[in-house]
Amino acid sequence: MMNKALHLSVTYGRGAWDQQFSQTVLFRPGDTENRVINLYPEITYQAFEGFGGAITEAAGTTYNQMDESQRRVLMEAYFGKERMNYQFIRLPMDSCDFSLGQYEASSRPDLSDFSLERVKKNLWPMLDDAEKAAGKKLKLILTPWSPPAWMKTNGRRDHGGRLKKEYEGLWAEYLCRYIQAYKEHGYQVVGMTLQNEPKAVQTWDSCIFTAREEKYFLKDVMRPALEKYGLDDIQIYLWDHNKERVYEWMRDIIDAETRDLVAGAAFHWYSGDHFDALDLCRAQFPDKKLIVSESCIEFSKFDPADACGAALHISHELMGDLNHGISAFIDWNLLVDEQGGPNYVGNYCLAPFLFDTRKKTLIPHLISQYFEHFSHAVRPGAVRIASTRYAEEIEVTAWKQPDGVLTGVLINRATEARSLCVRLNDQEAELLLPACSIADFSIQQPDAD
Repeated sequence: MMNKALHLSVTYGRGAWDQQFSQTVLFRPGDTENRVINLYPEITYQAFEGFGGAITEAAGTTYNQMDESQRRVLMEAYFGKERMNYQFIRLPMDSCDFSLGQYEASSRPDLSDFSLERVKKNLWPMLDDAEKAAGKKLKLILTPWSPPAWMKTNGRRDHGGRLKKEYEGLWAEYLCRYIQAYKEHGYQVVGMTLQNEPKAVQTWDSCIFTAREEKYFLKDVMRPALEKYGLDDIQIYLWDHNKERVYEWMRDIIDAETRDLVAGAAFHWYSGDHFDALDLCRAQFPDKKLIVSESCIEFSKFDPADACGAALHISHELMGDLNHGISAFIDWNLLVDEQGGPNYVGNYCLAPFLFDTRKKTLIPHLISQYFEHFSHAVRPGAVRIASTRYAEEIEVTAWKQPDGVLTGVLINRATEARSLCVRLNDQEAELLLPACSIADFSIQQPDAD
């Protein structure tokens, strides 16, 4: 068997692109037992559909303040085929916390004033530029944070409340009109979730659903409305809230009546790892997809000044989600301002790129580099392969591309460099990973003897 090359690109520590380096390491025959990462391409798991991010009013209005050259830099980074190569965009249906204020498409029970003019002004220009940079239609997933205030039991968009029984059918029609408006403009809406964070009572747009209520709304209200509007190709994802209850939501909703009505479940990352929850979902519902629909570093929970810590923290989450069955990862805002907003309730968060609206400068965060390593290694159409690792602070995810090339990501979360050996069949390659670093790798599989 001919020796083959392991191509490695590494980013570490402080957040500057000039701290990235690449190297090529040759495999050789060997039988190392210690410090080993094993790759087993004969064992395969889920296919991956792609990465993405969200366009909110905060992202869109911040983007509109940038000049043309800054917009090109941002869009090429996210959507260029040789860069992050994002495939998905998540968009709110009406306002969310990352809006300039509350808004809704209609204030009348007959929906006679239904309009997306604010969305067209503040969100669609950024979406149009994203599709231009991608050179194709992106896959859109739409999510409501709340029905209009007049449809709810508490008479307001925020602080929870519930959808009034008499407005169930009208709310489903409202959502269909939203999707229809996007499709009529030429966008490719592939999916929706029924409610963002259905268990959360927030100071911003929110609405409470139980699993039983969401099951009823899915089966008896939303699916019939989609079919009526000719939108029965829209994939529906359940839950769309923190990961710790994703299995319970699927368990309580998916049965013989509803199994064919849902594509899978979406979840957020804010309540901890819970990777074993994804294992439960995969074991009990192997035909359903799992997608991360929102993740970010919240300023209320993490130190925004600790760039390396933030990047490693969110990368650990992404690594675990990939290794436990997700088929897509959709980050939160593609862009925020220097404050982590705008956000009309002050719920500020980090994003891979920030724009200082005072100094008019675009600021890439270290997270963007880490995400780029993932997107280089885990490409649309790749299939995950089995791997094992020798230590908790060393993490790995490995994938087989459609052309047979093996790719993956390695993370060293330790505060000192770590040496390791990547083993594939009877060959191995020695690597040294710097402290607090991420690496993507590719291996051209050898021809059969």
